[in-house]
Amino acid sequence: MHIVIVGCGRVGAGLAADLSSEGHSVAVIDRNGKQFRRLGSNFSGSMIAGSGFDRGSLEEAGITRADALAAVTSGDNSNILTARIAREHFGVPNVVARIYDPQRAEVYQRLGIATVATVTWTIDQVRRWLIPDEDRPSWVDASGMLHLVDRPLPAALAGQRLRHVIPEDVATIIAVTRAGKPRLHVEDLMGQDGDLLHLAVLKEHLDHLEAVLQQGDAS
Repeated sequence: MHIVIVGCGRVGAGLAADLSSEGHSVAVIDRNGKQFRRLGSNFSGSMIAGSGFDRGSLEEAGITRADALAAVTSGDNSNILTARIAREHFGVPNVVARIYDPQRAEVYQRLGIATVATVTWTIDQVRRWLIPDEDRPSWVDASGMLHLVDRPLPAALAGQRLRHVIPEDVATIIAVTRAGKPRLHVEDLMGQDGDLLHLAVLKEHLDHLEAVLQQGDAS
């Protein structure tokens, strides 16, 4: 893959180094050429001193053949503008922008621009370490609508095919941890006592999911 990274701060430089070491073709754009020192002597990709919303800089970075672009500068406006140009003008299939303002992140997520809301993510991760047993989703998308949650399989539902345990219009079981080992492709798996279900669920269906599981406990 050819990947363009706009911003050579700690995130951009770390991302570029990792992707380059994995064999990907990487081009990094940053206004400040001194930032490229973060990449280290082993970085084999391209380094372009310029702006992520300057089409000349993007074309020099190989945007016309890029499979992906990450806009990870310190400015929300710059990142969004860069992401929109990459997606709408150059047709880059995979585009993500780092956004510090959670409200902005939600807006752009709804417009179809993948965003990483830095502040929201950091707060959530710190909270998990402070209160590890709190009943919170493992992951929430930037819109706050899609949740990934972990729930134990009620003992009364053991012995049933997992695809029949949770109605499809409520949640989707994406994996199961059994005896400490995660398992994918669980549609035809028979539930066992002690299974931990990993589910994708919309926020509006969380209460319905809990009701289904509680009915299983009461069975």
